[in-house]
This record gives sequence, C-alpha cells and structure tokens, in this order.
Amino acid sequence: MMSTRTLGLGPALRKAVFNPRTVRNQIAFRNVVAKRGVQTQSLPPSSSIEILNKQRLKRPSSPHFTIYQPQLTWLGSIANRLTGAALSVLLYGFSLAYLISPANFTSEKVVSYVKQVPDYVKTAGKVVLAAPFAFHSFNGLRHLGWDLGYFLSLKGAYRSGYAVLGATALGTVALVLM
Repeated sequence: MMSTRTLGLGPALRKAVFNPRTVRNQIAFRNVVAKRGVQTQSLPPSSSIEILNKQRLKRPSSPHFTIYQPQLTWLGSIANRLTGAALSVLLYGFSLAYLISPANFTSEKVVSYVKQVPDYVKTAGKVVLAAPFAFHSFNGLRHLGWDLGYFLSLKGAYRSGYAVLGATALGTVALVLM
C-alpha cells in the first residue's frame, strides 16, 4: 500500500483539510442540515415511575428454575440453607418462649406434655427434628472438606453429596431410635 508521502500528496491533503474556507463550509453545512427533532418535557416523579413500570412489563422475563434440570450440588446448597434457617428459628423460638414465660417451659412441664402425646406423633416429631439436624451437620462437614481443598472436582462434589445423603439417612435413624 502506498502512502501519501510516497505519492507526494501529503502537503496537498494537509492544505485541503486545514484550509479556512473548507472549515467555514463545514460549519455552514452543519447549520443547514436538519437536526433531530427530539422534544423533551419535564415530568413529575410519579409519572416517571409509571413509565418505568410500563417498560418493565414489556421486557422478557429471564428463565428461572423451570428450564434447569435439578442438580445435586444446588439442591444440596438450598437444603443446607433451609435446614440452617429452620433449626435457627426453632432454637431462637424456644429460647424466646422460655425467656418470656419460664414457668410454662420448665423441664417437668415439657416432659409431662411429651408423655401425653401418642407414640407415632413422638416418632414423627423426632424425624422432623433429626433429619434437618443430621443433614445440616453432615453437610457442614462436607463444606469443611471443601475449605481444606478436598472434593472440589465435579466427581468429588457428587460423591461427597451422596455421602452426605447416606449419612443423613443413617444419622436420622440413629437419632430417632435414641
């Protein structure tokens, strides 16, 4: 490719570009050409929010859980958060109830109430309490393994996930039989 210097056009191009008459013509051309006719108006904040809400309704919604196949890794993560929250609510709920009314939550009253409950309700209650406790505990150990650098591959994550599910089943049975 030949440059303008080789052809001897460098000075001529510079003269044509920086000629004051050319600059004046460009300015005049800009003034003659029609500009976009965009009109603006100020709106109160309430109508701007209304316009924004209308625009949001026209946007397509992004896909959510409905298009993804459930996987052990994210189901385990969600279950770990749910069991942790549920166990925390139970602990703090019972603690607050004891602080508010210690006379109603003495050991004797709790034992006498549990004695009156039928055996199948006691067993169901034990399962409801033991399963989240066992899962959250064993999954916590799994997370500690991840922090130490173990089970980080996809195969390791699935193996440890199935190990947590098996240990949860055995732990639940053991806690219910106590």
